[in-house]
Amino acid sequence: MSILPATTDVVIVGAGPTGLALADVLAREGISFVLVDRLAEGGNTSRAAVVHARTLEVLEQLEVTDRLRAAGIVVPVFTLRDRDRVLVTLRFDVLPTRYPYTLMVPQNVTESILLARLRELHGDVFRPYEVSDLQQDSDGVSVTVTTEGQRHTIQGRYVVGADGMHSTVRDRAGVSFAGGAYEESFALADVRMRWALSGDEVMLFLSPEGLVVIAPLPGGRHRIVATMDDAPEHPDIADVQRLLDTRGPAAAPARVEEIVWSSRFRVHHRVVDRYRAGRILLAGDAAHVHSPAGGQGMNTGIQDGVALGHVLSAVLTGRSDESRLDEYERTRRPVAQRVVSFTDRMTRMATLRDPRARALRNVAIGFVGRIPAFRRWLAMELSELRYR
Repeated sequence: MSILPATTDVVIVGAGPTGLALADVLAREGISFVLVDRLAEGGNTSRAAVVHARTLEVLEQLEVTDRLRAAGIVVPVFTLRDRDRVLVTLRFDVLPTRYPYTLMVPQNVTESILLARLRELHGDVFRPYEVSDLQQDSDGVSVTVTTEGQRHTIQGRYVVGADGMHSTVRDRAGVSFAGGAYEESFALADVRMRWALSGDEVMLFLSPEGLVVIAPLPGGRHRIVATMDDAPEHPDIADVQRLLDTRGPAAAPARVEEIVWSSRFRVHHRVVDRYRAGRILLAGDAAHVHSPAGGQGMNTGIQDGVALGHVLSAVLTGRSDESRLDEYERTRRPVAQRVVSFTDRMTRMATLRDPRARALRNVAIGFVGRIPAFRRWLAMELSELRYR
């Protein structure tokens, strides 16, 4: 086991995509940091699988964008459908970016690429360490972590909580995490299936039973995301087949042949009331959580991490004074609020139960979907290019 440093400039709690992106920036800028994670090893499941254009732009500076592109599958089209009827077609290949597409790549692959870059920059993750106490004063923050029954204390000038929705750092800082949860649960599955429709688009199907999203993944797999009243802990072939049969295409139905991985989760929509509490800062899911509609959660978190890395580097090298830390909240919290609001509207629209409301929804979507300006606005919103 590596020896945990006793002092550092920045303590980062949480080695998901947000924490790794932040650590990559600090390592590149020559800032000392300690990155701890409570898990004994990194995530080995796909979970988030969408990397949007704005995230690919942001990650260019860390020299990982080309690696992600090589590991993923390019998807230039997004369609919103009511079973076999296409309501809206969004084309990302006309967007003003070097990356005019959605990149489908499993989260564990994204994390491994970010970690590999961190190690090239002579950084690493300390595992498994769990935060048990956090105290700050005007000079710094004292972080107590435990592992295998042993306690260690790290003195840092700043602490960043990138430790997810159930963030210990956020709780210890006393930061409010206001919002709520959706009634439905979500089923998630990576499958192999026989499929007659296009392999270069993400499809969101609306139906009276709920929504289902189907997206291609590398290696001939597909990602399935669907709302359910009470999803099983690990949806099996029969569960996923039933979702596709009742919500997916009817004219050319899909046939599930293998479940590679499956899970369930409940979705919240929450944003912290502040990103900074003295010398404690928050990023990623510790600061905002929302519906997976649009696949923006991991993307917003990675962008948080990169932005915060630059702000901390400027402060710690003396290029800016400490008031620059407030700029991080002023720029990133409005983005999170907008993403949460946007995905909430998408989710509520897609999960309407009243037949008359659904019929009206489909008519309205079909109408506005014929307007080029609306399609461009929606594509810019999904790709997060609007948040430049």
